[in-house]
Amino acid sequence: MKQLVVLCTIALIWGCKEEKPSEPSIAETMKTYTIEQMMDNEAIGGGSFSPDKSKMLISSNRSGIYNMYTVPTSGGEMMPVTQSDSSSVFGISYFPKDERMLFRMDGNGDEIYHIYLRDTDGSHKDLTPDEGKRASFYGWSDDKKSFYYTSNKRDERFTDLYEMDLESFTPKLVYQNNDGYFLGGLSDDKKYLPLIKPINTNDSDLYLYGMEDKSLAKINTNQSGNSPQDFAPDGKSFYYTSDDGNEFSQLMRYNMADKTSEQVMTKSWDIFASFFTENGTYQVTYINEDAKNSIEVLDVASGKNIDLPSFDGMDITNVGFSDDEKLMRFYAGGSHTPSNLYIYNLESKEQTKLTDVLNNEIQAQDMVNAEVIRYKSFDGLEIPAIYYKPHQASAETKVPAMVWVHGGPGGQSRQNFSSLIQYMVNHGYAVLAVNNRGSSGYGKTFYKMDDLNHGDKDLKDCVEGKNWLAQQPEIDPEKIGIIGGSYGGYMTMAALTFTPEEFDVGVNLFGVTNWIRTLRSIPPWWEAQKEALYLELGDPNSADSVRLREISPLFHTEKVTKPLIVLQGSKDPRVLQVESDEIVAGVRKNGVPVEYVLFEDEGHGFVKKENQIKAYSEALKFLDIHLKGDKGIPIEDGDSMKMKPDA
Repeated sequence: MKQLVVLCTIALIWGCKEEKPSEPSIAETMKTYTIEQMMDNEAIGGGSFSPDKSKMLISSNRSGIYNMYTVPTSGGEMMPVTQSDSSSVFGISYFPKDERMLFRMDGNGDEIYHIYLRDTDGSHKDLTPDEGKRASFYGWSDDKKSFYYTSNKRDERFTDLYEMDLESFTPKLVYQNNDGYFLGGLSDDKKYLPLIKPINTNDSDLYLYGMEDKSLAKINTNQSGNSPQDFAPDGKSFYYTSDDGNEFSQLMRYNMADKTSEQVMTKSWDIFASFFTENGTYQVTYINEDAKNSIEVLDVASGKNIDLPSFDGMDITNVGFSDDEKLMRFYAGGSHTPSNLYIYNLESKEQTKLTDVLNNEIQAQDMVNAEVIRYKSFDGLEIPAIYYKPHQASAETKVPAMVWVHGGPGGQSRQNFSSLIQYMVNHGYAVLAVNNRGSSGYGKTFYKMDDLNHGDKDLKDCVEGKNWLAQQPEIDPEKIGIIGGSYGGYMTMAALTFTPEEFDVGVNLFGVTNWIRTLRSIPPWWEAQKEALYLELGDPNSADSVRLREISPLFHTEKVTKPLIVLQGSKDPRVLQVESDEIVAGVRKNGVPVEYVLFEDEGHGFVKKENQIKAYSEALKFLDIHLKGDKGIPIEDGDSMKMKPDA
């Protein structure tokens, strides 16, 4: 009996034990952020070591637009080098033997880039002052006494190769490009120049041009996609990527002596870049692995990959090396966090974090980590996509959603951080970034599937993405819109025009609406790839113009019945402002709610924080009213909202 009493007492005590309160979910603790807070996440890029390795030259938009900064490699405060308040400044490189710098600027997004010198006294000089002509940095010479750059100053259609010495800064024409080639990297001994001749938007012929004897040796034997990478340190071989005989690009080596090629690396994804470090100690290779970068660094002597730093929930997205190959700088981030810059000492294995780019007002756990999903399209084809599910979304709390379409048309939505997407998700919108047929990264067969078929099967893939969303328990199936920029903007307009009942709203970011005009007005420096573009999209000067007119939303605006917002930069050289002007005017005739936000100082995409804040806040306000159904915030109706940056 005594034992029974004890057992009962224990049971009573156990049963009366107070349960620990469960931890609150992220949905219960998360904060909702303003667009100002979200766009105050810092975006950085580049990373050139100073000659003594004490500093790095980077570009950052912390001032509101991109400027150059230096940051100590041992860690410390970033120091501004330039303080532009108009055109963005992007750092190129320190000089190899002193602390002069090269940087590039264009005219508020017009893509007419010039190369500038910043001297040690702070003065600036335009080294490529030809008005209206583009220049691009091409690399330092092996002896570090000059640098190479390309320019279309001789013929605006084609880029020639120039060498500029560091004493007189006088350019010398090295290769005159009369035949519309794209140029690879010149060999260190200046004897060979890779040349690429596009066949279509996937395939190209690859040549090695002999600088001394003007010979031209074709590398590929079959029609395939080929891209030059780097010369071996001993100069005896040349590395390139090719999808000859494969769905994906593999790494190849061309032996200069016997003119034969062999495969040296194969993956189940595209290998899209490979290069040797300064002294040839390492070979760095990038693989596009399911919409994110996978990086391998090979120790050439041992033939084994070195161990790279690892991070919980993040990936290394980009690497670079000091000339003495003792330090590696790298970026690490993910879909839920912007990439930070680190230094890694290859000898001591110590790493130093140089930046902290997430706005300190934002709780990291409030950002959403994307998930790669796949769904079946109308014909059974598997479509990859990247899904951002809001923390507050559940079967009990259904949320509206947006189908996101990338630019291109041959682009790819990737597992990178996007302040705009995270802003939308934070405010309760699920986002499905679809990689419809025609997207890169999933094999050449998939890539070619939308050729001469835009606005049809690629659009149906997006509609099926909407249908996938509608089947998710956390999504309100009656509240799904579509958003995209450039080609994605075209897909937005195509969706509202040709499938007017599928999506509830559209957000068109500088999207093509008249293919005939766009293809006839492509920038002159695209001449080398114009015929390839025509093969994929159609020739506007031929019978193809009939089909191009049929798939151009501008000529069918009477079909649009759903609310639309259009955002455009007036300096855009690819999708002209008139495209957006006319689509807005056409749709507005239907009595459909239409908003228009125009920036006088932006090009193909918005890079200034002030403009990003205005653009994306207007887009969210529009969605809150017309998709989510929040009628509490009035939006101007009637005339177009053409807003200058100071509006």
